[in-house]
Amino acid sequence: MEETKKNLQSTRTIASLFGVSTRRVQQLKTEGILQGEGRPTKYDLFPTVKSYIQYLSDKANGREKKTTDQENESLKMEAEARFKQAKAEIEELKLKELKGELHRAQDVEDIMTDHVLMIRALLLGMPNKLAVDMAHIDNAAEAAERIKQEIYFILTELSQYEYDPEAFKERVRARTKWQNGENTEDE
Repeated sequence: MEETKKNLQSTRTIASLFGVSTRRVQQLKTEGILQGEGRPTKYDLFPTVKSYIQYLSDKANGREKKTTDQENESLKMEAEARFKQAKAEIEELKLKELKGELHRAQDVEDIMTDHVLMIRALLLGMPNKLAVDMAHIDNAAEAAERIKQEIYFILTELSQYEYDPEAFKERVRARTKWQNGENTEDE
């Protein structure tokens, strides 16, 4: 038997030959109309042209493969199942958030920003606070000790930060009331 040699052509060549875009050639391959091989995909010219002509002929004569009602129903049921699963996951996440087991990134950022702003205020207030004390100090060692005391005070404030689940829960309650259109000013 004589082995048939393949005349492999690129997606671009096939697209040019058929007068379609390369994307359309890829779609035809995905739909199973054209058979390609390798990476990048190459098409054997003769079988590819033959398959495309058959596809166009079937399409012109109304014989193209159409999805059945049963297939459509199956696809619809799968989509509904995925939708319900996603909705259940969303509700589960909301419940965890309400229980304080999960925090939104925005809430964490807001609470940390508040903490950083408090530290910033302490640092910016340090010169004014120390200015009065330093005016009465003549000794460099005493001045250094006073500055060190103030720095330790600020570092102690920073180290005493503790996670407060109630702060997060309050933010969740405020946001959910706001999203539901309730007035939070009365509370």
